[in-house]
Amino acid sequence: MKLVVMSDTHGDAEVIERVRSYHTDAQKVIHCGDSELPFTHPNLQGVERVKGNCDADPNFLDELLFQVADERIYVTHGHLFDVKNSPMRLAYRAKEVGATIVCFGHSHVLGAELIDGTLFVNPGSLLKPRRLKEKTFMTITISETHYIVDCYEDHNNLLEQMVFERPTMDY
Repeated sequence: MKLVVMSDTHGDAEVIERVRSYHTDAQKVIHCGDSELPFTHPNLQGVERVKGNCDADPNFLDELLFQVADERIYVTHGHLFDVKNSPMRLAYRAKEVGATIVCFGHSHVLGAELIDGTLFVNPGSLLKPRRLKEKTFMTITISETHYIVDCYEDHNNLLEQMVFERPTMDY
């Protein structure tokens, strides 16, 4: 299973469509907020999307939780959890909702880590990156045993691959 994750496109509708076109085999496309587009914009149709601090349309939700196969995916922008300072509040929220994967943005800083068995990913920004010059997005490929997080720059050139052991699900 494959997910495409992007964030902080700040009004650039074309980059959303371009990124979607690179990975048409993805089961879900996720936008972590600050699209600055109307909720009903054609380039956001079929995209799981949340409200960022720069999004004005009241139809966006602050957070989403949905299931894809065995994964409980939680999406938020991150500004309501002070993610620029610490992942702690977001980690607490992930535990509250039982998330296995957390997708967030806001800091414009690309990164991924496993915290207490939950995968946290921030795809960076496709308009105004920080700490890197590249404008970035991610894919998450989920196998039976691993999460494979591929970090791409805007034109689909692979920058980095991170592999995390997928926790065993207890039912």
